[in-house]
Amino acid sequence: MQAVTTRRPEKGLLHHSDRGSQYCSYEYQGLLRQFGLELSMSGIRNCFDNAPMESFWGIIKQELIDHHHYRSRREAMEDIAEYIEIFYNRQRLQAKLGYLSPVAYAQKYYAGLVPAG
Repeated sequence: MQAVTTRRPEKGLLHHSDRGSQYCSYEYQGLLRQFGLELSMSGIRNCFDNAPMESFWGIIKQELIDHHHYRSRREAMEDIAEYIEIFYNRQRLQAKLGYLSPVAYAQKYYAGLVPAG
């Protein structure tokens, strides 16, 4: 919900998730409604409903996890968090974003320099 409070997306934004218990809870769904967000969940045992996130995790596995042997769960979590926050969000260029990083694309989007879509 931190992203919702800092970015203030338009009402009707689609929040897609798997069927994890945290997303199915009445409390979480109530928060989504409070912010005017639409909830969308994957079908039971249907990873294709959540293809963008499955792709994201596949990239992380291919580019990071498959090349490391972690000594602890904590070490893995710290490495993954650093990869996402430092490399993936700020440096990794993505064709679907016009060869910009997600952060650079978001900055241009919120400045009105790229169309929604």
